[in-house]
Amino acid sequence: MGWRRVAGQIGRSVTVWAVSTLTMLLLAGLLPDFRLQSPDGDSATRIAVTAACGAGAFGLLSALVWPVLVRMLLLVPALFLGLLVFFLNGSLLLLALRLNPSGRGEVAPETAVIVAAVMSAVASATGGALAVRDDDAYRRRLLRLADRRRRAALPCASTPGLVCVQLDGVGHDVLTAAVRDGLMPTVARWLAADGVIPPTHRLTAWRTDWSSQTGASQLGILHGSTYDVPAFRWYEKDRGEVMVCNRPTSAAELQRRATARTGEAGLLAVDGASRGNLFSGGAGEQALVLSIATRRRGRENRSRAGYFAYFSDPANAVRTALSFFAEIGREIGQSTRARFAGAHPRVGRGGLYPFVRAFATVVERDVVVAAVMGDLLAGRTAVYADLVAYDEVAHHSGPDSRDARQVLKRLDRSLALIEKAAEHAPRPYRLVVLSDHGQSPGETFRSRYGLTLTDLVRAGSGLPVPRGAGRTPSGAEARAAVRAALGRGDSESGPAPRSEPVVLASGNLGLVSFPDVPHRMTKEEIDARHPALLPTLANHPGIGFLLVRSAEHDGVVLGPCGTEIPLAELAERPGPLARFGPGAIDAVRRTHAFPHTADIMVNSWHDPASGQIHAFEEQIGSHGGLGGAQSRPFLLSPLTLSVPEEHGEALTGAERVHGVLRRWLGELNGPEVPLDADPERRAA
Repeated sequence: MGWRRVAGQIGRSVTVWAVSTLTMLLLAGLLPDFRLQSPDGDSATRIAVTAACGAGAFGLLSALVWPVLVRMLLLVPALFLGLLVFFLNGSLLLLALRLNPSGRGEVAPETAVIVAAVMSAVASATGGALAVRDDDAYRRRLLRLADRRRRAALPCASTPGLVCVQLDGVGHDVLTAAVRDGLMPTVARWLAADGVIPPTHRLTAWRTDWSSQTGASQLGILHGSTYDVPAFRWYEKDRGEVMVCNRPTSAAELQRRATARTGEAGLLAVDGASRGNLFSGGAGEQALVLSIATRRRGRENRSRAGYFAYFSDPANAVRTALSFFAEIGREIGQSTRARFAGAHPRVGRGGLYPFVRAFATVVERDVVVAAVMGDLLAGRTAVYADLVAYDEVAHHSGPDSRDARQVLKRLDRSLALIEKAAEHAPRPYRLVVLSDHGQSPGETFRSRYGLTLTDLVRAGSGLPVPRGAGRTPSGAEARAAVRAALGRGDSESGPAPRSEPVVLASGNLGLVSFPDVPHRMTKEEIDARHPALLPTLANHPGIGFLLVRSAEHDGVVLGPCGTEIPLAELAERPGPLARFGPGAIDAVRRTHAFPHTADIMVNSWHDPASGQIHAFEEQIGSHGGLGGAQSRPFLLSPLTLSVPEEHGEALTGAERVHGVLRRWLGELNGPEVPLDADPERRAA
């Protein structure tokens, strides 16, 4: 059978070469700056030979030189890699024509880019069409997407593996609506939404902690701990540093803390792969993992190796680059339409955002999906991958917008590709799909009230605020609250603060810290220093509640009209927390116990009827605090695995999700090892 496979490969290669030759002839006839003959003219035979030689040389250079170029370009920031694809492909065509033994062939540099892109796309389509008819050929085509090191790996086990795909920011209700509306046929088939075939998966909702964002949730899912992660960004007084979950240095520190707290390397410690995540999960195979991005490059640190594995195929590079620029055009068109239609709420979507969106929805998706397919074909035991496309679009367009729903359709196709790859894997797989949080809609705090949370805190602290903010009704209310709290006349201002507060926003969760005070301040200390600050915040209509430490009650929740409820009494009288739903009290109590909880924790207003909130960032779809769909992600798991909720208890917290995934790995005979069993990783 070996000779038949070789013959089949040769036949497909010859077919692709012939199609490329015809494509080159056609382009030479259409493009005035592309010639395959001398100025005096040549015979049809000689022109055909020139095209055949040029197509062959271009194919060989693409196969031999392109991977080397991409390896060199790993030093280039990933966002700009797609922008160089067309230039490099055109350069290879120029070189191919220069090496053409017929001595013919000439093309302008700008035309070479077009010709090379069309030829690569046609060659890719032809090869794919031929491979679809042959399962072995299809398998070999997918294998090329895998890391070359798989050939040196040990034979994989025959027991099932576990692959987890995170659809970042997709809430439980968004997923069910997408299935109902036919946007996600793959997921609908798994859930047997049409009622024709039996289901293969079950859908479970779970609840996040107070910090409903990827940094906390993914750290908990992969490393089993969300302890001391109060928000997406926060100020640590003992270190004098702002921690930001998507900053490489912060991600590395958070992973180190979680590993030290749990004493375990992570969910993926045994033959695992981490793709496109903030954290490694202890995986030996890592690509596009933020927590290792700042380390020196080496064998165990190849966070960008996924780009090489994918872009080493020039056809992949061209296809992704074309989709990249198409997505930029799509974003510009959608934002223009929203602006002219007077859509409300709306945030700015100019500057670099179209490029950022295109990278998240195209480049990151293609590279991560290709890496996961390679992991499946390599037979890895556990794989965890994050697809961030929906989250990025929903922030700026809204979680229920047409723009975001279109992204769900493309994510469903990615799931279908992964499912198809699993059919060709050397071992069976259980495919789990989950999200880390949802998103809640709503007008931004600044848009609704004309000032930012920072402006409001400055007003309450007696600091000057921007003139524009001071002229808004909310700004005037803030100043009036300051004067009333201080018992001052209209012409007087509050006492000059000794240090300006640090105000940070994580969706609709705000954090206020006073850096010159080494400990977490109490309510009594804050009132003595800034008498108007807490009343100004608590009584603002855009604020839902505050959490502060108390010398008398340990911790208190503050609300409007002087509401002050000790944490110990919240079960009997939840006060402003009642409108935030089940689990809010436990989430607030847990965050209060964190060492790095801010002096003042501020959660925005929330409307239980509409699910809307006010983000302190410029996002009309946001997450990070309590209120609405942001706290209700989903877990989609095969029926062959045990039920996620044990004893009928609601699944609450990313740490519980970690426990469920760990249990499933045990059921599939893929247990993890504790940290102290891997001293080399512990030393790292």
